[in-house]
Amino acid sequence: MSDLNKKNIIVTGATGGIGNSIVKKLSETEANIIASGTNVHKLEELKKKFNNLKILPFDISQSDKVENFIEQASKELGGNLDCIINNAGVTNDNLAIRMTLEEWKRVIDLNLTSTFLMCKYAIKKMLKNKKGKIVNITSVVGHTGNIGQSNYTASKAGLIAMSKSLALEYAKKNININCISPGFIETPMTDKIDEKFKEIIVSKIPSARLGNPDDIANAVLFLASNDADYINGETLHVNGGLYMA
Repeated sequence: MSDLNKKNIIVTGATGGIGNSIVKKLSETEANIIASGTNVHKLEELKKKFNNLKILPFDISQSDKVENFIEQASKELGGNLDCIINNAGVTNDNLAIRMTLEEWKRVIDLNLTSTFLMCKYAIKKMLKNKKGKIVNITSVVGHTGNIGQSNYTASKAGLIAMSKSLALEYAKKNININCISPGFIETPMTDKIDEKFKEIIVSKIPSARLGNPDDIANAVLFLASNDADYINGETLHVNGGLYMA
């Protein structure tokens, strides 16, 4: 995606398995990248690997500081913002009758509310450029539901609907807002899944394997590029056939 060369891009949740791959793939295009996350040590390790990478630690659950974060990140990138990849998210699983209000609110507030604010303030920057791309990372369970994840699935389903609404509002301003919905991907998070349960998951995937973080990163590169200029309000499913919309 040569058109991403020198584009100014923010990646949240950059220190996770998928975030790492997104940063790596974007770096190969020579985009200017701000990598954000809460693990400063891992961010510093990322910075050592890529010359075109700047880091800006931030906890997106601090909703009252999101506007300042977008402002600071944009300044680090030279004042303009071409694209933001909203990859940060959390889980806090529990069966519904045991789930506390705090467990519900933490996931909804971070995954949905804070991501909305990231989009809101990024759009303000993009309106000045008269163009921009937003890619929101959701999840296959936002479409299918999942036991013990009523908070997480609600946040991810909400993210999809929100992205459609934002796309409708700003399509005429040349701002594209889309989602990528990963299936089960090989990351440190899925490494913790019991092997027997993992076998059950794989048995339901037509491709008969878990996905690779690069599968998601490649989809991000496409939606962030000029090749996706006529795609708006869509969700790209990357799940090996586990769920077909």
